[in-house]
Amino acid sequence: MGDNLVWLYAGRALRSFGTAFLTVVFPLYLAAAGYRSAAIGGLLTVGGVATAALVLVVGLAGDRHGRRRMLLMLGVLGVLGGLLMGLSANVVAIAFASGLGGVGRGGGAGSGGSWGPVFPAEQPLVAASVDARQRTAAFGRISFVGVMAGALGSLVAYVPDALHASGWTWLHAYRLMFLLGALVSLAMLAVTLPLRETPPEPFTSPQQAAALSTRQLIGRLGLTNSLNGLGFGFLGPLLTYWFHVRYGVGPGALGVLYTVTNLVTALPYLGAARLAERLGVVRAVTVTRTVSVATLIVMAWMPTFALAGALYALRMAFNSLGMPARQSYAMGVADERRRGAVAALGSLPAQVTSTISPAIGGVLMESFLDTPLYGAALFMGANLVAYWYAFKDAPPPEEAHATGARGG
Repeated sequence: MGDNLVWLYAGRALRSFGTAFLTVVFPLYLAAAGYRSAAIGGLLTVGGVATAALVLVVGLAGDRHGRRRMLLMLGVLGVLGGLLMGLSANVVAIAFASGLGGVGRGGGAGSGGSWGPVFPAEQPLVAASVDARQRTAAFGRISFVGVMAGALGSLVAYVPDALHASGWTWLHAYRLMFLLGALVSLAMLAVTLPLRETPPEPFTSPQQAAALSTRQLIGRLGLTNSLNGLGFGFLGPLLTYWFHVRYGVGPGALGVLYTVTNLVTALPYLGAARLAERLGVVRAVTVTRTVSVATLIVMAWMPTFALAGALYALRMAFNSLGMPARQSYAMGVADERRRGAVAALGSLPAQVTSTISPAIGGVLMESFLDTPLYGAALFMGANLVAYWYAFKDAPPPEEAHATGARGG
């Protein structure tokens, strides 16, 4: 199973590359088509509903029928979604297709692509490919790969600017990007084919008895992630629109910002395992998320695009320190046979709530432009408090084992 990591890394790289430029250009495409912020938020919600449904299907069906099969299915849907976005003039159909292609569902710049319908299949495969003590490091490395690929993808967001300068209409330039996204999904389909999957054995580790049951784990993840989803929904593509309106920047400047953000956040992913070893997984997540939330509030006060962009990059750098630990923790305490269900059902509330807040945020932006930042800070702050109290007394098996060994 160790060879699987190469192909999983390749798949993450391609997905992050495509998501990076599509997340930038999609809301700008809607704006170029004449839609205001409230309508843009509503259309993003349509795509989010499609994504949420796919998360549930992938997680539950993956445990039963194989995670590799789910990745193949998502590759096909990504190709179809990209073609529909590039060739159709029906904006509702385009919004639905965006959910199939994962547009705006990659977690944003610096996230390493760890979001959307792919991860309930991808995360169990990563966890099954390494030893438990290397799990956090593996999640850090795959996020590092995703960030570096996302940096390249963000630069592609400059292409519509170049095409427009040479005589293309904005709408045709953006649609070409959607067709490029379909090609990226086709490449993702190709790198999924070599994956091999072995059905998991029953999880009988003695540490499992002291950990959370599957039902408890899903319930606590669902609660904390629902708050995080509300916060993320206020960001996502709405943050792109906020930068555009607040500072008057276009896709080229935003592409540069997201490229820089990806580069800044790359190295912290590689240090995530060391931080988790030093502080413990749950404490590492809580500390890094606290700093991340604080920077969102300060961003709203920045007078220039450069300063706001610098704070955004700082926020994502701290976010990247805790993200691999959070992913590794959920897979570590879950029964291996139910990892897909835990990833899907634990995150489904986030997928649902993240489809609600874009519509709310889009309406509120009509009268209060900084809604995305303050809304995200409010709910992400509530998330980190809930996460600490939900999991501080339930360490992953490798930490519990190490503590027991020291105590003995």
